[in-house]
Amino acid sequence: MTPLTRICVFCGSNQGDRPAYRQAAQRLGETLARERIGLVYGGAKVGLMGVIADAVLAAGGEVIGVMPTALRRREIQHDGLTELRQVDSMHERKALMAELSSAFIALPGGIGTLDELFEAWSWNQLGLHRKPCALLNVEGFFDPLIEFLDLICRRRFMPPEHRAMLISGTEPEEILRALFAYEPPEVSKWIDRSQT
Repeated sequence: MTPLTRICVFCGSNQGDRPAYRQAAQRLGETLARERIGLVYGGAKVGLMGVIADAVLAAGGEVIGVMPTALRRREIQHDGLTELRQVDSMHERKALMAELSSAFIALPGGIGTLDELFEAWSWNQLGLHRKPCALLNVEGFFDPLIEFLDLICRRRFMPPEHRAMLISGTEPEEILRALFAYEPPEVSKWIDRSQT
C-alpha cells in the first residue's frame, strides 16, 4: 500500500466550459480533507486551482501552494492557504511540489497541467521516484489523451507496464483507492535493448 500524506493536484487556472469540472475539483478537495490527505498545488486562487484549494480549506484540510515569483500576479496567489512557498522558476515549482507529495492527480486543465503531469509520470518511469500518477477523467475530458497513450504503446514507444502506471478514473474515491493500492512496476524503460 502506498502511504498518502499529501497529494499534488495539477489543474487549470481557468474553470473550463462545463460545471462538471468545477464540481469535480470541489469533490476531490472535500475527499482529500475527509481522508486527512493534504493538498499540494500551484498556489493560485483562480480557476480549478482556486476551487480545489477552497474546498480543502473549507473542510479543515491542509493546503500548501507553490508559486514562482513571476506568476504571483498572473495566477493571482491565494492568500488563505496553510502555507504558500515562493520559488524562482517553474522548474523549482515542479521539483518542490514533487518533493512535498506522495502522489499526483491531474484534473482538467491546459498545457501547464499536462506539462506537470507528464514530467511527474516521466520521473516515475525513469525511477527518479516511485509515486503514482492519476487522471481524474471528468466527463471524458482525458479520453483522447488516453487513446493517444494507448497508441504510443501499440507503436512500441512505451511498454504496457509503464502505460499502466498512469491511473485513470471518474470518481475521486476511485482514484484514491487506486493510489493507495499502487505498486510500481519493475520493468526497463527500453523495450528493445539490442538497439542501444
